[in-house]
Amino acid sequence: MNPTQVATVVADPGSVDAAITSRFSCRAFLRDREVPRATIMELLDVAVRAPSGTNTQPWRVYVLQGASRDALADKVCAAHDAIYADPALAAQYTEEYDYYPTKWVSPYIDRRRENGWGLYGLLGIAKGEKDKMHAQHQRNFRFFDAPVGLMFTIDRILGRGSLMDYGMFLENVMVAARARGLHTCPQAAWNGFSRIILPHIGAGAGEMLVCGMSMGYADLHAPVNRFHTPRDTAASFTRWVD
Repeated sequence: MNPTQVATVVADPGSVDAAITSRFSCRAFLRDREVPRATIMELLDVAVRAPSGTNTQPWRVYVLQGASRDALADKVCAAHDAIYADPALAAQYTEEYDYYPTKWVSPYIDRRRENGWGLYGLLGIAKGEKDKMHAQHQRNFRFFDAPVGLMFTIDRILGRGSLMDYGMFLENVMVAARARGLHTCPQAAWNGFSRIILPHIGAGAGEMLVCGMSMGYADLHAPVNRFHTPRDTAASFTRWVD
């Protein structure tokens, strides 16, 4: 072990807390404000300190910028539009693992509904306005105009526990991004389009898409970025066992 890991003192815990609590799913970025490659590599080098069972380090990261980013967006948006026109096509685009439950129950369905209608309400999208909902959902596949798109994959041979490890890595990426003035949006929306994404990024046959992520500088004037989801207090989910 590196001795500095044991001896390091976090002199400014407030900044660490601020990086965590100011993270939110940013849905509008400044497209023309680029993120230097060195910055992306720097924060990924920090994120690799995430724990993983027996140090398996299951993450693989693909970074898309410029033409590669735009080409993938065009491909997936075309498929998304085709499904909207003919819902039967959705059977061709399935997720490789269950991100959401097959049956929703409280309190999870309540939070999901609150999230959806809170976002649509802010954007002025009323219930039943399917065209507007489709257009807003498709913003995912334009990376919300972020200049950086990230795709995260994992070897299919690994187990469920490695997905838990992966979540800790993803959180590290997002917190390290905040420390550098960047914002992010983790996106499971991409998962159903892995048959398009994996060949585009050059992933191997044994890789599975975990999720995508948008990264860049937030558009401070976009109304959608005022949407921040609530959180329960620690007291509501913590039980002290004496």
